Amino acid sequence: MNKPLNNRMQQREKIIDQLTENLVESTVAVLPKECDPDTRKKIRHEVSDRITFEANVALNEMVTKYCLPETPREEKQPEQEERTFLRFGKNFRAQHMLMFVSVIILIITGMPLKFPELSISKFLIIDLMGGLENSTLIHRVGAVGLILVGIWHLLYTALTAIGRRDFFLMIPMPKDIKDFWHTMLYFFGRRASGPKFARFSFIEKFDYWAVYWGMIIMIGSGSIMWFKELFPKFAFDISREAHSDEGLLATLSIVVWHFYNVHFNPGVFPMSWTWWHGRLTESEMKHHHALEYAEIIEAESKEIRAGQNETDNTGGES
Repeated sequence: MNKPLNNRMQQREKIIDQLTENLVESTVAVLPKECDPDTRKKIRHEVSDRITFEANVALNEMVTKYCLPETPREEKQPEQEERTFLRFGKNFRAQHMLMFVSVIILIITGMPLKFPELSISKFLIIDLMGGLENSTLIHRVGAVGLILVGIWHLLYTALTAIGRRDFFLMIPMPKDIKDFWHTMLYFFGRRASGPKFARFSFIEKFDYWAVYWGMIIMIGSGSIMWFKELFPKFAFDISREAHSDEGLLATLSIVVWHFYNVHFNPGVFPMSWTWWHGRLTESEMKHHHALEYAEIIEAESKEIRAGQNETDNTGGES
């Protein structure tokens, strides 16, 4: 590392330390009681980490921005579209589309059977689908779709590198518990900002494993009900109750939890279009997946620096 760059890094660390100390003193000054040394140390550690993280992201963004080849002036557009990042590929998006079409069919044809006395149930079964026999047939078409997407996703997870990577990233970790607690404190005004998430937040992990659990219950119990002549009556009775209750739970989870996050949340209303094009804008990446965004920018800046070094070495030899 050359001396000027080393001096600038030391200067930046000194500025971070000074700013951290200033913020710690400001925090302590407004606290209702005197801070013990451990609390002061904890505050200083959190503030320093936050400032260092933001400084590194800003530095990497500047390296990426100013080291990229400039577009000729005559080709520049008055307004450039915001950069986007591919989050989900075509394979995964196709799985999701088949799944939500199948699940919607299952809900529309299944929930009326759990609440047959409601007027809307009679409308859906009798007026819209022409009776119980047609409704049952349509329900089984949706069930076949759910079974296919379940098998498809298992193969995708086992046979593709991206599928395996995302599966392991979906496994709940201790950080998810901390992020959940941090989020609750943020909602109640005890934190200035929410936690920073990597590729998947605890919310997305909850969504994913709820679907996994639901598919096992629904496909297993549904298969027993479909081929009831192959099973004893007690197995059919248990499966019917499990199928009915898990169906209601899945419907409520989708309508209350999932629909809010991807449709009714003010930040994405009327919907997030990621399910269609699989992309997030740069501002969305910074807000929802700051840690993943920082990793991407860091990797890009390393590639740029490596390319520059190679160019410099080649030029030196010539």
